[in-house]
Amino acid sequence: MSKVWKAAVVGGIAVMTVVILQAGATAGAHSRAQLSVAHGASHRYRLRIANTMVGPLLVNQRGYTVFMFNKDRRDDDVCAKIRGCLQQWPAVTTAERLVAGPGVKRSLLGSIPYRGRLRQVTYAGHPLHTYKFDYGPGSMMNIGNKQFGGSWYALDAAATPIK
Repeated sequence: MSKVWKAAVVGGIAVMTVVILQAGATAGAHSRAQLSVAHGASHRYRLRIANTMVGPLLVNQRGYTVFMFNKDRRDDDVCAKIRGCLQQWPAVTTAERLVAGPGVKRSLLGSIPYRGRLRQVTYAGHPLHTYKFDYGPGSMMNIGNKQFGGSWYALDAAATPIK
């Protein structure tokens, strides 16, 4: 059993409890965020490093693990070219200014064109994704997931893939 799987099984119950307790709050917060964007407020998209049972990992501003696809090339999202891939592994996108949160190296943070005004967030050139079926912030269950002809890894602050 892999280190990631053992940590995920041990931490899964605690994370699921937090997710259940926060479910109602998340829907309300999401609506408020959309409302403030619609009113033209100045926003920033923040990635940060979160401490997990497998070590520090890159997460989005909602605390969900972000992933790199090992078939992507530097600043080139191969997943976007594979039918159905972005439906399960949505690109991390923003029209906002990127901010390096706690533990994130600003020099590694970037973006590439996506659709319209949106840009896909990159870290050390890795296009970033979330997993559609993640059950909550801090979920590590999908690290090393094999889909769409490749593997999906989390990243640490140095952009080293966590397998």
